[in-house]
Amino acid sequence: MDAATVQGMLQQHFDNARDDPDRGHAMYAEDAVLEFPQSGERFVGVENFREWRSNYPANTSFEFRGVRGSEDFWVAELLVTYDGGAPSFGVSILELRGDKIARESIYVTEGFDAPEWRARCRSEP
Repeated sequence: MDAATVQGMLQQHFDNARDDPDRGHAMYAEDAVLEFPQSGERFVGVENFREWRSNYPANTSFEFRGVRGSEDFWVAELLVTYDGGAPSFGVSILELRGDKIARESIYVTEGFDAPEWRARCRSEP
């Protein structure tokens, strides 16, 4: 599997999770685990993913910043927007089993201004 394939799987999910839950969750193994370490939540099984996502109260949009990895371990960096608000930074850590996602851990956080004291040490993107 390559980065474009992994990004395509996630894009299919983002495009379809709410309106076509079966297609939006097709890339997950039936017994997959989905974790949100920041909130302490853990969902087991695609049926549970479909249930909470179909009731999710916010409209979300996603922009890929990059996808890196190899074999069965991949990391996607994202910008996530909730209800048209300011974007937050997100990371999705994916463990694959064959051509399906077996485990996903998602982290989302707001951006912040870098402290001035680090300016002399950093490189600009």
